[in-house]
Amino acid sequence: MALRSRTGLTARRWTVGVVLVAAGWALAGCSAPHPSAGGKPSVVTSTNVWGDVAAQVGGDLVHVTAIIDDPAVDPHSFEPSAHVQLAMAKADLVVVNGGGYDDFATTMLSTLDPRPPVIDAVQVSGRTGTDVNEHVWYDLPTVQAVADAVAARLGRIDPAHATDYTANAAAFTGQVDALVRRVRTLAATVRGQGAAVTEPVPDYLLDALGLVNRTPPQLSSAIEDETDVPPAVMRQMLDLFTGHTVAVLVNNAQTTGPQTTQVRDAARAAGVPVVDVTETLPAGKTYVSWMSANIDALATALGAQVPTTSAPGASP
Repeated sequence: MALRSRTGLTARRWTVGVVLVAAGWALAGCSAPHPSAGGKPSVVTSTNVWGDVAAQVGGDLVHVTAIIDDPAVDPHSFEPSAHVQLAMAKADLVVVNGGGYDDFATTMLSTLDPRPPVIDAVQVSGRTGTDVNEHVWYDLPTVQAVADAVAARLGRIDPAHATDYTANAAAFTGQVDALVRRVRTLAATVRGQGAAVTEPVPDYLLDALGLVNRTPPQLSSAIEDETDVPPAVMRQMLDLFTGHTVAVLVNNAQTTGPQTTQVRDAARAAGVPVVDVTETLPAGKTYVSWMSANIDALATALGAQVPTTSAPGASP
């Protein structure tokens, strides 16, 4: 029995994404402008996280469409429509997460002939294996590498603006460099402290901070796979809070259910701070401002001084 729901909208989660894509292409006249036709290169991304990265690199020179940009939509089980296939077929470039996170995209791409150029973030990260953690957008160096890959590909698609794409990517990766420095500064203070997670979504960021993830692997796997957490495993998790062996619980706010609620409530009852994170980009945020807020929240929860930062999204 699956105990997970996405903000109470699981039953209709895929239709939300389809409507978003359909609306986006209707506004674009149901077709993506191609450079060869005198229009802007069209970039389609599986989620709005990679959509923002592509938009930061392409700026006003490209047309970016994110297939999934609603927290009620689960990329793992998203069922694409003909609108999604049309968007991908007409794209000059597609950016996917890979690693099994957005299989709907890689499966659909395999049916297209010709297939547009594809950038796979997990492949760019260099991580391999069946047990790779696919949430690579929480790994700052991977995001920088994807931005550079987008710039290089757009430069080949639209050579007249290649230097613009390179400059935009450099500006963006410079902002991410500022985040990397903040993480290193914070790690010097919090390294070695214990942490727990409801799902392995933020693990790369926690690793960069030097935190020790004490979550029983079977718990986060069960929650991610929408299966029951064995009682003995749940007890191990709850003991982390009562035994004060973790300093923070990082909770995927886009996953709700009786078991995640039980874990969250137990942490709060034991006085363990809870930091909520998400899988998709929150409304009104850029990638940089979003990650900046996550770093600030973790610093506050861990009782550390929040590293100095410039305005979200500003160049360092």
